[in-house]
Amino acid sequence: MATNSVTLQGNALTLVGNQVEIGQPAPDFTVIDNDMQPVQLKDFIGKVTIISAVPSLDTPVCSAETRQFNELAGKLSPAVQVVTISMDLPFAQKRWCGAAKVDRVLTFSDYRDRSFGNSYGVLIDELKLLSRAVFVIDREGIIQYIQLVPEIAQEPDYNAVVAAIKELI
Repeated sequence: MATNSVTLQGNALTLVGNQVEIGQPAPDFTVIDNDMQPVQLKDFIGKVTIISAVPSLDTPVCSAETRQFNELAGKLSPAVQVVTISMDLPFAQKRWCGAAKVDRVLTFSDYRDRSFGNSYGVLIDELKLLSRAVFVIDREGIIQYIQLVPEIAQEPDYNAVVAAIKELI
Protein backbone atom coordinates (compact mmCIF):
# COMPACT_ATOMS: atom_id res chain seq x y z
CA MET A 1 0.00 0.00 0.00
CA ALA A 2 1.48 3.28 -1.02
CA THR A 3 -0.87 5.57 0.86
CA ASN A 4 -1.84 6.29 4.44
CA SER A 5 -5.08 8.09 3.75
CA VAL A 6 -8.52 7.53 2.23
CA THR A 7 -11.57 9.69 1.82
CA LEU A 8 -15.14 9.50 3.01
CA GLN A 9 -17.41 11.50 0.73
CA GLY A 10 -14.36 13.48 -0.35
CA ASN A 11 -13.09 14.26 3.17
CA ALA A 12 -9.55 13.01 3.90
CA LEU A 13 -9.06 10.48 6.68
CA THR A 14 -5.77 9.20 8.11
CA LEU A 15 -4.89 5.51 8.23
CA VAL A 16 -2.71 4.32 11.08
CA GLY A 17 -0.85 1.09 11.67
CA ASN A 18 1.70 -0.86 9.69
CA GLN A 19 1.29 -0.74 5.94
CA VAL A 20 1.62 -4.16 4.33
CA GLU A 21 2.89 -4.99 0.86
CA ILE A 22 2.35 -7.70 -1.72
CA GLY A 23 4.87 -10.51 -1.34
CA GLN A 24 5.40 -10.16 2.38
CA PRO A 25 4.22 -12.65 4.98
CA ALA A 26 0.78 -11.62 6.19
CA PRO A 27 1.02 -10.34 9.76
CA ASP A 28 -0.90 -12.44 12.24
CA PHE A 29 -3.69 -10.76 14.18
CA THR A 30 -6.34 -11.66 16.70
CA VAL A 31 -10.00 -10.85 16.10
CA ILE A 32 -13.18 -12.01 17.84
CA ASP A 33 -15.72 -14.35 16.26
CA ASN A 34 -19.50 -14.13 16.67
CA ASP A 35 -19.31 -16.40 19.73
CA MET A 36 -16.79 -14.07 21.44
CA GLN A 37 -13.86 -16.43 20.79
CA PRO A 38 -10.46 -15.22 19.57
CA VAL A 39 -9.42 -16.18 16.03
CA GLN A 40 -6.05 -15.63 14.41
CA LEU A 41 -4.89 -15.49 10.80
CA LYS A 42 -2.83 -18.62 11.40
CA ASP A 43 -6.16 -20.47 11.75
CA PHE A 44 -6.61 -20.05 7.97
CA ILE A 45 -3.16 -21.11 6.78
CA GLY A 46 -3.60 -23.82 4.15
CA LYS A 47 -6.47 -21.99 2.45
CA VAL A 48 -6.45 -19.01 0.13
CA THR A 49 -8.01 -16.31 2.29
CA ILE A 50 -9.86 -13.20 1.14
CA ILE A 51 -10.02 -10.62 3.90
CA SER A 52 -12.56 -7.89 3.35
CA ALA A 53 -12.14 -5.02 5.80
CA VAL A 54 -15.19 -2.78 6.18
CA PRO A 55 -16.20 0.10 8.48
CA SER A 56 -19.55 -1.39 9.61
CA LEU A 57 -21.91 -4.10 8.35
CA ASP A 58 -24.81 -1.82 9.30
CA THR A 59 -24.05 0.63 6.48
CA PRO A 60 -25.41 0.23 2.93
CA VAL A 61 -22.05 -0.13 1.14
CA CYS A 62 -20.56 -2.56 3.68
CA SER A 63 -23.77 -4.58 3.65
CA ALA A 64 -23.77 -4.76 -0.16
CA GLU A 65 -20.07 -5.70 -0.21
CA THR A 66 -20.42 -8.49 2.33
CA ARG A 67 -23.49 -9.87 0.54
CA GLN A 68 -21.53 -9.80 -2.74
CA PHE A 69 -18.60 -11.66 -1.16
CA ASN A 70 -21.06 -14.17 0.32
CA GLU A 71 -22.41 -14.82 -3.19
CA LEU A 72 -18.88 -15.10 -4.61
CA ALA A 73 -17.87 -17.49 -1.83
CA GLY A 74 -20.55 -19.89 -3.03
CA LYS A 75 -18.96 -19.94 -6.49
CA LEU A 76 -15.32 -20.23 -5.42
CA SER A 77 -13.33 -23.36 -4.64
CA PRO A 78 -13.64 -24.84 -1.15
CA ALA A 79 -9.91 -24.03 -0.92
CA VAL A 80 -10.88 -20.34 -0.55
CA GLN A 81 -12.09 -18.81 2.73
CA VAL A 82 -13.78 -15.41 2.70
CA VAL A 83 -13.54 -13.32 5.86
CA THR A 84 -15.03 -9.93 6.67
CA ILE A 85 -13.57 -7.90 9.51
CA SER A 86 -15.12 -4.76 11.01
CA MET A 87 -15.24 -2.93 14.32
CA ASP A 88 -18.87 -4.01 14.82
CA LEU A 89 -19.45 -5.91 18.02
CA PRO A 90 -19.73 -9.69 17.55
CA PHE A 91 -23.37 -9.58 18.68
CA ALA A 92 -24.20 -7.09 15.92
CA GLN A 93 -22.32 -9.15 13.35
CA LYS A 94 -24.19 -12.30 14.31
CA ARG A 95 -27.53 -10.48 14.13
CA TRP A 96 -26.64 -8.91 10.76
CA CYS A 97 -25.51 -12.23 9.24
CA GLY A 98 -28.76 -13.89 10.31
CA ALA A 99 -30.93 -11.09 8.94
CA ALA A 100 -28.92 -10.86 5.69
CA LYS A 101 -28.72 -14.65 5.30
CA VAL A 102 -24.94 -14.42 4.98
CA ASP A 103 -23.66 -17.91 5.67
CA ARG A 104 -20.51 -18.37 3.57
CA VAL A 105 -18.49 -15.39 4.80
CA LEU A 106 -17.01 -15.56 8.28
CA THR A 107 -17.38 -12.26 10.13
CA PHE A 108 -14.97 -11.14 12.82
CA SER A 109 -14.69 -8.10 15.05
CA ASP A 110 -11.53 -6.08 15.62
CA TYR A 111 -13.17 -4.03 18.39
CA ARG A 112 -11.15 -5.44 21.27
CA ASP A 113 -7.53 -4.76 20.35
CA ARG A 114 -7.60 -3.22 16.86
CA SER A 115 -5.08 -5.93 16.10
CA PHE A 116 -6.04 -6.36 12.44
CA GLY A 117 -6.45 -2.63 11.73
CA ASN A 118 -3.05 -1.80 13.18
CA SER A 119 -1.27 -4.80 11.64
CA TYR A 120 -2.56 -4.03 8.13
CA GLY A 121 -2.55 -0.22 8.25
CA VAL A 122 -6.30 0.19 7.71
CA LEU A 123 -7.40 1.70 11.02
CA ILE A 124 -8.97 5.14 10.42
CA ASP A 125 -7.48 7.41 13.07
CA GLU A 126 -10.34 9.89 13.15
CA LEU A 127 -13.17 7.33 13.32
CA LYS A 128 -11.53 4.32 14.97
CA LEU A 129 -13.15 2.18 12.26
CA LEU A 130 -11.54 0.06 9.57
CA SER A 131 -11.13 1.42 6.09
CA ARG A 132 -12.52 -0.48 3.12
CA ALA A 133 -9.82 -2.81 1.83
CA VAL A 134 -9.41 -6.31 0.43
CA PHE A 135 -6.40 -8.56 1.00
CA VAL A 136 -5.77 -11.94 -0.61
CA ILE A 137 -3.43 -14.24 1.26
CA ASP A 138 -2.15 -17.47 -0.27
CA ARG A 139 -2.08 -20.91 1.35
CA GLU A 140 1.38 -20.26 2.79
CA GLY A 141 0.37 -16.96 4.40
CA ILE A 142 1.89 -14.56 1.85
CA ILE A 143 0.00 -11.42 0.78
CA GLN A 144 -0.70 -11.76 -2.94
CA TYR A 145 -3.18 -8.93 -3.53
CA ILE A 146 -4.14 -5.66 -1.87
CA GLN A 147 -6.97 -3.32 -2.79
CA LEU A 148 -7.31 -0.24 -0.62
CA VAL A 149 -10.52 1.45 -1.78
CA PRO A 150 -9.60 5.17 -1.90
CA GLU A 151 -13.17 6.40 -1.28
CA ILE A 152 -14.65 4.25 1.46
CA ALA A 153 -18.20 5.05 0.40
CA GLN A 154 -17.55 2.96 -2.75
CA GLU A 155 -17.44 -0.80 -3.19
CA PRO A 156 -14.23 -2.61 -4.14
CA ASP A 157 -13.47 -3.94 -7.62
CA TYR A 158 -14.79 -7.49 -7.23
CA ASN A 159 -13.55 -8.59 -10.66
CA ALA A 160 -9.97 -7.73 -9.69
CA VAL A 161 -10.32 -9.75 -6.48
CA VAL A 162 -11.68 -12.76 -8.37
CA ALA A 163 -8.86 -12.50 -10.93
CA ALA A 164 -6.30 -12.52 -8.10
CA ILE A 165 -7.94 -15.58 -6.54
CA LYS A 166 -8.02 -17.50 -9.84
CA GLU A 167 -4.25 -17.18 -10.07
CA LEU A 168 -3.88 -18.92 -6.70
CA ILE A 169 -6.26 -21.87 -7.03
